[in-house]
Amino acid sequence: MTERYKELLVARYYVEHVKSVDVAAEEICDEESVGTWTDLRTTEGRPHVAKLRAEVLDKKVFADHEGYQSGEVTIGFQTETFDMEAGITSILSMLAGNLFGLGALRNIRWLDVDFPRSIAEYFPGPKFGVDGVRKIIGTDKGEFPGRPHVGTIVKPKMGLTAKEWAEVAYDAASGGVDFIKDDENLSNQPFCPIDERTVNVLEKLDLVKEETGRNVIHAVNVTATHDVMWRRIEEALDNGAKCLMIDVILTGYQELAQMARDPSVKVPIHVHRTMHAAFTRNPLHGISMLPIAKIVRMTGGDQLHIGSYGQGKMDTDLDLELKLKDALLNDMYEFKTVFPTASGGLYPAKIPNLVKYGGNNIILQAGGGIHGHPDGTRKGAMAMRQALDATLKGISLDEYAKEHIELAKALEKWGY
Repeated sequence: MTERYKELLVARYYVEHVKSVDVAAEEICDEESVGTWTDLRTTEGRPHVAKLRAEVLDKKVFADHEGYQSGEVTIGFQTETFDMEAGITSILSMLAGNLFGLGALRNIRWLDVDFPRSIAEYFPGPKFGVDGVRKIIGTDKGEFPGRPHVGTIVKPKMGLTAKEWAEVAYDAASGGVDFIKDDENLSNQPFCPIDERTVNVLEKLDLVKEETGRNVIHAVNVTATHDVMWRRIEEALDNGAKCLMIDVILTGYQELAQMARDPSVKVPIHVHRTMHAAFTRNPLHGISMLPIAKIVRMTGGDQLHIGSYGQGKMDTDLDLELKLKDALLNDMYEFKTVFPTASGGLYPAKIPNLVKYGGNNIILQAGGGIHGHPDGTRKGAMAMRQALDATLKGISLDEYAKEHIELAKALEKWGY
């Protein structure tokens, strides 16, 4: 990155424009900084205004099509144009604002972003990060120090009472999972109230600690409107919650940043990305998950769902998911790293490839792949841990299954 780039907030876009990539770049600069669709003869040329115009840093033409040209543009935004008291909302209003509605752009996709230090320093970053979460759970030591974490989402996602939910969580924890989370749809419905669920689960996880010596944490979904969410946060923490969960796209990055800044929130924050595919899935238009991952890290998430490296039931892009992993784990100023979470249709046979691509810094989050085991939740959790142990020992799953009946039954049901 050049010195000039370091002074700017740099965003990269894929574009399809009815005239040309060159025109697209200039229209984005005008629309998202100090210009508009026509000349402003009396005001735009003033030096103090002109210096705030966004800059075209790079352009690439991919192809000429019938009626449009496609390519990539890299735009540099002057840091003075952002209202940092407004936080990420000011940034998003420019980088993902009216440009998505410009009629001459058939498609536009926000691909990536680099934040200068002068912007990043306004944000808290993760309180715990990968290393902090490991210390809480105890995976910074043991037989496989720094190993992947095995997590679960209690299934069915809704319908269980709080006591039933806690019993399922107990079985999963007893079987070997490290982490249990509420589903993104489960919050404070009458059949499973959040306070009752939290208290019951904590009691069961304390029992697991007594029985096994293992620390297992539960992420309480506090997603709600601002006032309700903060009441739930306070109540969850008062009840002894060891982790909080937020559906960040539904509640907003500012809420995440406030949680990370608040001195009373002394637990990790698990970030779910539900609804992201509404604007991330189309490869030609919308917003890539890569800017979102960087924003979540900057605003304070400790764990983030990024996909399953081609192994799960969700739409996947392996190349992008590897970039997401790097964005959460590489050096980003003084920000701590974020635990990448893989979820959606995972089961024991998927673990070798998940570890191959995700490395040790991965949460292997299985719902149905644990609770759907032929012998129930506890055996399903055991099968996941056995698959992980085999992978870490360099033993094939079919070989390991010869002496581990739980894994053998999982492989028989879901395949190798």
